[in-house]
Amino acid sequence: MVERYNKNLSSSDSKYNPDSKSSDLITWIRSLQQSLTVEVDHGFTNIQGRTNRFSYFVSGYLLGGPSKDFNECDLSKLKELALSFEKYSTMSTEDRRRLIVKTRQVLHNLYKYQEGTEITESIKLKIRRPDDSIVYKRNSLKDSISLGSPISAIKGVGPKQAERLSSLGLILIRDLINYFPRDYVDYTSLKTIDKSQAGQNVTIVAKIRRCSSFKSPKNPNLSILELLIKDKTGGMKVTRFFAGRRNSSIAYVKSQQSLYSVGATVAVSGLVKESKYGKSLIDPLIEIIDSPNSYLKSRTIGRIFPVYSLTEGITADKFRDLVQSILHLTSDIEEPLPKDTLKRLDLPTKKKAFFNIHNPENSKILAKSKRRIVFEEFLLLQLSLLLRRDLHKKRNSPQLNIGLTSNSLVAKFLSILPFSLTDAQKRVLKEIDLDIVKSEPMSRLLQGDVGSGKTVIAISALLSAVQSGWQGAFMAPTEVLATQHYQTLSKWIPQLELNVDLLTGSTPKSRRKEILTDLVNGSTKILVGTHALFEDPVVFERLGLVVVDEQHRFGVKQRNKLLNKGLQPHLLTMTATPIPRTLALTLHGDLDVSQLDELPPGRTPINTKLISPKDKKYAYDLIRSEINKGHQIYVVLPLIEESEKLELSSAVDVYHKLSTEIFSDFTVELLHGKMKNIEKQEVIRNFLNKKSDILVSTTVIEVGVDVPNASVMLIEDSDRFGLAQLHQLRGRVGRGASKSYCLLSHQNKNRLSRQRLEVLVNSNDGFEISEIDLRFRGPGQVLGTKQSGLPDFALASLADDADVLELARNEARDILNSDPDLTNNSMLRSLIKEQWQRLKIGNKLN
Repeated sequence: MVERYNKNLSSSDSKYNPDSKSSDLITWIRSLQQSLTVEVDHGFTNIQGRTNRFSYFVSGYLLGGPSKDFNECDLSKLKELALSFEKYSTMSTEDRRRLIVKTRQVLHNLYKYQEGTEITESIKLKIRRPDDSIVYKRNSLKDSISLGSPISAIKGVGPKQAERLSSLGLILIRDLINYFPRDYVDYTSLKTIDKSQAGQNVTIVAKIRRCSSFKSPKNPNLSILELLIKDKTGGMKVTRFFAGRRNSSIAYVKSQQSLYSVGATVAVSGLVKESKYGKSLIDPLIEIIDSPNSYLKSRTIGRIFPVYSLTEGITADKFRDLVQSILHLTSDIEEPLPKDTLKRLDLPTKKKAFFNIHNPENSKILAKSKRRIVFEEFLLLQLSLLLRRDLHKKRNSPQLNIGLTSNSLVAKFLSILPFSLTDAQKRVLKEIDLDIVKSEPMSRLLQGDVGSGKTVIAISALLSAVQSGWQGAFMAPTEVLATQHYQTLSKWIPQLELNVDLLTGSTPKSRRKEILTDLVNGSTKILVGTHALFEDPVVFERLGLVVVDEQHRFGVKQRNKLLNKGLQPHLLTMTATPIPRTLALTLHGDLDVSQLDELPPGRTPINTKLISPKDKKYAYDLIRSEINKGHQIYVVLPLIEESEKLELSSAVDVYHKLSTEIFSDFTVELLHGKMKNIEKQEVIRNFLNKKSDILVSTTVIEVGVDVPNASVMLIEDSDRFGLAQLHQLRGRVGRGASKSYCLLSHQNKNRLSRQRLEVLVNSNDGFEISEIDLRFRGPGQVLGTKQSGLPDFALASLADDADVLELARNEARDILNSDPDLTNNSMLRSLIKEQWQRLKIGNKLN
């Protein structure tokens, strides 16, 4: 009996042949529904057909549907049903009934989807696009303004409006063109009601089935207009609010209601919301469609429209109108890139890109236009960095003697070390040796995790300078770190009969005078210090090499001041902050990069765990156990004083709680940034000498404190730190052979926050962590400072546009290879000059 509804099926093979049905999904669904109806009519008895039973037929038929019309989810459901029908003969009557109901529901959803697809494909909004030739065409009224005209020259912009716009940095019309949208609202997604989802911006074309208006029972100055719209897939409520005395009057709202007559077709664009009453659109954009061939009057319905950052007194609509009124001036924008470059890289012209960024036709054109601007931003930066590098290489610098003999200072230093160098350290030393024997100045960045042995490399390089009759400067960002370096040098250098001094902001005047005298007469060979080295009274007799530690913490001008103190000294910069490649190319594109990617032997991996406040007992038990084994503990906090807004524990309060309550039987000390330097040094010295068991500290320990005996670090409110910063803090433990722990305490229940911290639990790779941190927090936060010389891009993102940066870097190299002085690219040269002035990079090396 089943077969009478499926005459096209072969008796030898009951599976559906898609070709025989021309992939007709609707026919396939209807045939299957009819078969199910026959089985229901016969009381779920698994009726016998001419050759096969119902269950065998349906199982095969489900697997033989027009697969090209199904997505993976649909296919999965159909396969699941087919498997269930294979067990149909063993099921109870009730289970058979449930399976058929379920099958009918799946088929009904497939039918609705197909119907909805057909409806969507048939709906086409007629949107009038401004023709470029019309937009670019100027009439006599517009001839009087140009990109260089003041913004007050635009019609409708009076003195007050101009003043408001100036607060956004918009003085000239050129500034307005360069003021890019911060976001876009995309209403180009044309959906049927059943396919719209909560949280989506959509445009729906439907008919009005009901329209009503009423006063708000709670607010006399608020009236509400409600529409019920329907298409072939379902219905949806649309609500408009009218606030204010005039707008909320019954007469006004009734006049609005009269615009939306029942049966009229409307285009509605807005954000879909969902409640227990179903899907709705609140205060969307609405336009009546007069006829299928009429153009939409709205400039936003069914389009992508830009959203700008604004100031008080300027509405979004007015600002968009202002930008649109001067978009014809984008035709005045000159093209700095050669035509063959644009064609080869498939990039639009600059004028087209600017026009489309403010007035995008679709998401594809918008993405292409943004890529064009991003490419130029990166290209200008890379050209400027490579030009600076070439300029720097033309200067003369001391040719140092690397001293390969056993009597050289470097050889003697390496021989007295109680450990052997790693292969990575040997490789980096060779790279530096090859640089410093040249007459052109070295400019090298040394990257390496905490504990990878950067200081040994720095000392070796400094000794090469001294061996050759020159002086060396070792610069650190904090007194804590400068003192640490000085103590390290003082441990080894006296054995080599050399004079090393320390100069910081807290050095007494009398001692400072002695140091400056020894420096100028050449008796001091290596000077370690902080920003005090930048001061004008500091004069070197023969400065041959500058080592800058944690170099991103210094401003560009500070570094340049120190470089100016010598002929053109060699420069070695070091950082323990793993910097992602995109960030390194942007910040250090003029430096050669060496990487210490190997830790000294004997260091055990740090066991990192996430703990919540309820796990504190575990943390305290672990701390007590480790102290009893003879180890020491760090407790790190982000703030010094209590912050009511962030509700973070302060270092002072935690110190009191730990020292008087929890660990009163141990010695607990406090270290924070507001302490005097003498106090800091005493606390650090006590911890180094094992006079204290627990050091409660803010992030001043991030760099500079090296205590191999420390085995546990408890970081409170860890979600307030960046991943790269946490990774550096974690590097303060695990410096010895004992097992070490890093406990990340957090109170934030946010899923994303926990996910971010879990990166540290799962990885010890600093570069991987910094790449992820770059995405989470941005480049300024990865570096831990805003004073890093990092350029402020208009559109470019170091996290999202890595491929464009690489492209720009390669293109910059090609341009300079064929045109070293940009003689044939005068516009690029001019733009680079403007960028240097804007970014205050100057023409000195970082």
